[in-house]
Amino acid sequence: MKEIKNVAIFGAGAMGAYYASRFFESSGFSTVLLARNPRHDRLKAEGLTVNGKHYSIPVVHPDETASPADLIIVALKNHHLPEAAHDLKNLVGEGTTLISVMNGLDSEEYLGSIYGMDKVLYAIAVGIDALRQGNEITYTNPGKIYFGESDNTIPNERVLNVRNAFERAGLASEIPADMMRMLWWKFMINVGINQASAVMRVPYGVFQTSPDAQKLMEMLMREVLALAHRLRVNLVEQDLNEWSKVLNSLSPQGKTSMLQDIEAGRKTEVESFAGKMVELGKIHGIPTPANEVVLSIIHVLEQTRA
Repeated sequence: MKEIKNVAIFGAGAMGAYYASRFFESSGFSTVLLARNPRHDRLKAEGLTVNGKHYSIPVVHPDETASPADLIIVALKNHHLPEAAHDLKNLVGEGTTLISVMNGLDSEEYLGSIYGMDKVLYAIAVGIDALRQGNEITYTNPGKIYFGESDNTIPNERVLNVRNAFERAGLASEIPADMMRMLWWKFMINVGINQASAVMRVPYGVFQTSPDAQKLMEMLMREVLALAHRLRVNLVEQDLNEWSKVLNSLSPQGKTSMLQDIEAGRKTEVESFAGKMVELGKIHGIPTPANEVVLSIIHVLEQTRA
């Protein structure tokens, strides 16, 4: 498999912009952003600013004829994926690898249903505390990408090739043996702090110091633990403690993506978190009262946004 050189980033929010800036700054890569109007025109005219540095990264429209990318990183919101997924068609070739750093449990299978699971790797981004205001992104902790096939006991050539690209771009990454466990671990985190921060409208610092904030976050996360146990996913009590270590490394002023969406009056990903928990809880007979309450609260916040 040839070395990764052509990289496309789909989604120029907080995470997508950070990854785009790293590949664009690193030698040996040709990096583009993929976007439709009016986002396409705005990115083309204004570029991106990441931690105070301006980047004029080339922007490709989905309807333009383009050379296939070696690596595509999808960093959209979940509710945008069904409409946007086909926009990748001109960038996906025989040797393309797709990685989704999207939240939730379903994006990889959705992309795989269109382009083939042989082109898709599972991934999660943990610890990044990026904030976005318009085209300006700031972060203090870039976090780490965990990625690979579902089972990476012996990483295959595609996985190792992507790791090489991440290393060249200065992106911290890790290939866990059990990627499905990591996917559920990130899901547990999102169900906990993303939703708790949104309903309380508080940044990471409150969760680092307030027992009451921690209690709501933990109630939501424990429902994920119970569901994972029923589905024989290897999540355990220690995973809550591992998240506490990550949480305490984040900027106290940092905000979750869902809190940023609530404050900006945007649609949230609550259907991929509490909505998914309530759905799976009913199917598998696991009570999800905390997630049911949070689902209703966030629906109200979305319906009454200015």
